[in-house]
Amino acid sequence: MNDKQPPTRRNVLRAVGGIFAAMALGGAGVLASASSAAAAGDGFGLRIVDRMEQDPRMWYYRFETAAIGWAPAVNVLLPDGYHGSGRTYPVLYLLHGGEEDFISWDRREIRAITAGKPIIVVMPDGGRAGWYSNPVSTNVGPRNWEHFHIEQLIPWIDANFRTYAEFDGRAVSGFSMGGFGALKYAAKYWGHFASVSSHSGPASLRGPVAGVNGAVTHWANASSAAVELGGGTIYGAPFWDEARVTADNPIERLESYRGKRIFLAAGTSPDPVNWFDTFNEVGVLETQREFRGFLDRAGIHHEWRERGGGHYVDRRIFEDDLNGIIGRLRKA
Repeated sequence: MNDKQPPTRRNVLRAVGGIFAAMALGGAGVLASASSAAAAGDGFGLRIVDRMEQDPRMWYYRFETAAIGWAPAVNVLLPDGYHGSGRTYPVLYLLHGGEEDFISWDRREIRAITAGKPIIVVMPDGGRAGWYSNPVSTNVGPRNWEHFHIEQLIPWIDANFRTYAEFDGRAVSGFSMGGFGALKYAAKYWGHFASVSSHSGPASLRGPVAGVNGAVTHWANASSAAVELGGGTIYGAPFWDEARVTADNPIERLESYRGKRIFLAAGTSPDPVNWFDTFNEVGVLETQREFRGFLDRAGIHHEWRERGGGHYVDRRIFEDDLNGIIGRLRKA
């Protein structure tokens, strides 16, 4: 993956892909009991309405759920040899950006990148501008993406696949809006994920971007109102639900990252004539640098990469991150 090609739709709705774009399950080492040959079943508020389980690695499901007003889907990428090995595997939850969907990581050649890697990769829908949140308001029916992912999908995965259903068995990563979602989930649900990665994802809701305080929160509201919620918002408008902003803001939850593997990547030179590229990555870089400063002052170890270019996933950096994720998680 080296998504250096500019997007084909350079309007404000497409820009949602970027910046402006539970409790702990426990670390007791509980293992899921799913059979290697068994087809997945319903459960945890999810009813399967479409599926594809014939491919040796990529299994697909679409669900009916009260959490979402339409039927969201997920791709589950299994490691080579999963069906005959009987082994239990760690899991990476890989989140897409705005104006993307559950297939986006497959388009970035995730199958080739993970070939031979002992890890399950789960790639769910997260909405065109869902921001990995339960919104304050919606005019188009339920869009509770946070509930869908944390309360339904994670336990469903653990029940249907051979996973380590524990802290050291899970990582979360994402691109752009999904990078923010990964940082949010890792902090808010501190016992779920031992590793968190953000590839060109914003890392602060309240901090200034280009001199505008709270720019990411403003954009989450504007983008969700435009393309996700029919005029509703993630955090409330004209006044924010301040408690929700605080709960979701990585910088305000620093201690939740202590003891975890943290990986951040951002571009330093977006295309100056490409509004989409500049609009997104300038803010990403500013908020990630702000977040890194907070982590440094708190003495929390983290890894980071700044590379030339703008708002895309750099394949080499992603591959380095994937190796770090596998190194941090429990071995298959």
